[in-house]
Amino acid sequence: MKNVWTKVAAISLAAAMTVPFAGCSSSTSSDAGSSEGGKLVIGGIGPLTGGAAVYGNSVKNGAQLAVNEINAAGGINGMTLKLDFQDDEHDAEKAVNAYNTLKDNGMKLLVGTVTSAPCIAVSAEAAKDNMFLITPSGSAIDCITAGDNCFRVCFTDPGQGKIAADYIIDNKLGSKIGVIYDSSDVYSSGILDGFKAEADAKGLEIVATEAFTADAKTDFSVQIQKVMDSGADLLFLPIYYQEASLILQQAETLGLTIPVLGGDGLDGLIDQLGDKVAIADGVMVMTPFAASSPEPKSAAFTAAYEEMTGGEVPIQFAADGYDAVYAIKAALEKAGVSDASMSASDMCDKVKAAMTEITLEGITGTTTWTADGEPTKAPQVMKIVVTDGVGSYEAM
Repeated sequence: MKNVWTKVAAISLAAAMTVPFAGCSSSTSSDAGSSEGGKLVIGGIGPLTGGAAVYGNSVKNGAQLAVNEINAAGGINGMTLKLDFQDDEHDAEKAVNAYNTLKDNGMKLLVGTVTSAPCIAVSAEAAKDNMFLITPSGSAIDCITAGDNCFRVCFTDPGQGKIAADYIIDNKLGSKIGVIYDSSDVYSSGILDGFKAEADAKGLEIVATEAFTADAKTDFSVQIQKVMDSGADLLFLPIYYQEASLILQQAETLGLTIPVLGGDGLDGLIDQLGDKVAIADGVMVMTPFAASSPEPKSAAFTAAYEEMTGGEVPIQFAADGYDAVYAIKAALEKAGVSDASMSASDMCDKVKAAMTEITLEGITGTTTWTADGEPTKAPQVMKIVVTDGVGSYEAM
């Protein structure tokens, strides 16, 4: 993905933000131990290596940027923050091991995990400990059902599916919907479940539902042909961008030309396609953040993130991680927590109560939280626009 706004303009916007973007360092402190001396340890867990590393590193960087800013502005009620982010390689067992390491390192609140299966495993442990947990991007329902200590920034998978169906209906995007999804993936299947339920309730016709699995996700010609034969006038892709890039390329070869709508997993499609990005022109993506958005807050975040990371353009997961840390800040301030040596359980009791009383004007939208940990915010849909071989997002 290439940010089409110039660095100068974006940095000017950053300077206009209420909270200054400062303390630009991509590394986390290696300070050991507990939250002594007013240092509050926020833990993070996500894939920093392996196939899902793009998501974990984006959350880590977004969270670190927020920590840098908050510390530069004086911390939270006299406390300074330290982010300790551990790699789980998108593996549930390794995520639990990372959680235990973070407890040994003095973690008092947790941002994570990044992906759903590890998050389900870790949230069960966090519930036993009454450790406050806010997942930036764990979208499976069970990510936050283990206890009242668990919250999330993103929508649930079924919730995103429902929103997608409503968006198609409300904007008259299509009347006969073809779907290609990953039946082996909880994210993809969860979105489809919500989509189908809402489509059935609202009379939206699904004319083809074609599955693939993790063991067979390079040749989609059969699924594409069945969508074409069904007479579908819109293709819905509740999948990740890696598979979506192959589907788009193969669909072009086979002659499928109908509009495409995808979930937030398609964020990253522009970079994935590279010099073939023209085939994504007009693809609609349900993402709460786009680096190329001209909205001042998003542009300022993008500029600060690029500066911190040496030019890396942020994706949605970075914005989710950033907002997760600022949600913690708002809740700590609302609860009046000023003692970093407070036990994690006592801190959790205060923070989880405050979460239902705050409103976060975040990068991913204006968000409030219900007592069951779910966010309430307006969905956003972006359209990929390709100009002179360069892809960017445009608000719908």
